[in-house]
Amino acid sequence: MLLNRIEYALMNNPARAFVQRRFEAKRLLRMGGTMHGGRALEIGCGRGVGTELILDSFGADSVDAFDLDPRMVALARKRLAARGSRVRVWVGDATAICAPDASYEAVFDFGIIHHIPDWRSALAEIHRVLEPGGVFYGEEVLRRFILHPVVRGLLEHPLRDRFDASEFAEALTASGLEPFATEELWGSFAWFAARKPATP
Repeated sequence: MLLNRIEYALMNNPARAFVQRRFEAKRLLRMGGTMHGGRALEIGCGRGVGTELILDSFGADSVDAFDLDPRMVALARKRLAARGSRVRVWVGDATAICAPDASYEAVFDFGIIHHIPDWRSALAEIHRVLEPGGVFYGEEVLRRFILHPVVRGLLEHPLRDRFDASEFAEALTASGLEPFATEELWGSFAWFAARKPATP
């Protein structure tokens, strides 16, 4: 689901980048640890701030990143151009990730899955493209926030089949991932680290 004008503005400003760098990424790093190199995927990369963090803070050697919105992909390509061959960006869909099975040591979600109507299919795809032992790092917006009347009046989200933190963790498990760290804030936001089992 594409962002409306208000959320597009919220996602493309210095305040959002500051929160992502100083709060969200640090929490996920504390929960899931660094990558120690390897190849990562970012779903819903926006303008590329998350991709920079995956390289610089989480320690990925390279990052593939995609977004459903061509405007965001254009911004990300411009922002990340100096990273050269370490980054590949394209227009894509999290429910049909354009990558072979077991392609990545880590997959990152900086608040994207709650925008996807069929979000369980996105989790299945994340499981598919993670290599055994790979880690999913997720930051998500929960049902309580999405369904708040003020939020519903300003932002556009799918409203059916939204999740709270425990339901999202259960869906991670159902997809074949093993959550090993979960944190929640105000019943409205949550962070997850989950691992794909090293053996079937």
